[in-house]
Amino acid sequence: MLDRLFMPFLGLAAVGATALAMVWPQGLGARSPEPFGHTPVQQTAQMQAAMKREEEAEVRRVSSARAALRAAQTRAIAPGQ
Repeated sequence: MLDRLFMPFLGLAAVGATALAMVWPQGLGARSPEPFGHTPVQQTAQMQAAMKREEEAEVRRVSSARAALRAAQTRAIAPGQ
């Protein structure tokens, strides 16, 4: 391809990619600038509540596993008691 055609096309592609990166995709991080962005999914009330429920369930699961391990260790150390 001729450089006369390739270089302007490459410049336009770079400008287009930069413009697209400014508006989309936003991802799950910080909010995009005002005219383009929306509230990230992880900052919505429903997602915050779901994340909290998931964290509490994980804490209960770990506590239960630790209690079961302690009980098993106690039975192994003192089986007659």
